[in-house]
Amino acid sequence: MKIVLARIDDRFIHGQVLTRWIKTNAADRIIVVSDEVAADEMRKTLILSVAPSNVKASAVSISKITKAFHSPRYQDTTAMLLFESPADIVALVQSGVPIETVNVGGMRFANDRKQITKSVSVTEKDIDAFEKLHELGVKLELRQLPSDSSENFIQLLRNETKIK
Repeated sequence: MKIVLARIDDRFIHGQVLTRWIKTNAADRIIVVSDEVAADEMRKTLILSVAPSNVKASAVSISKITKAFHSPRYQDTTAMLLFESPADIVALVQSGVPIETVNVGGMRFANDRKQITKSVSVTEKDIDAFEKLHELGVKLELRQLPSDSSENFIQLLRNETKIK
């Protein structure tokens, strides 16, 4: 399997993904990687219902995508992976799936979150996971649209949370 984009966006499949990201990162499949979504049939159905008809879409657990990634059956598949949290990406990388770059697109604001940018708010657990990804050598870029300039997300995160 060739991963053409790994993106954190808690809205998963939405306008930006459908009109911009899929056009600049051509993929056979859009895969939502989340143990929570994979286990919730109603949420999974709602998320996948907006996928374009010309691209296969699925929502799978971390263990299932790990098996698929290493399976010869999917060796010619190009995939866009969509995540809800950086912790899921840490688990995937630690399971042996090589992800070089993560596009940080959107993490909604809530009372237990610190706002880092207008579109990204994080919990302490998220901060720890982003730091772990950085330690694992994963490049973290902030970019809403493919046409936007890529920003170094780990530096933005550290500046806003005073972590050095």
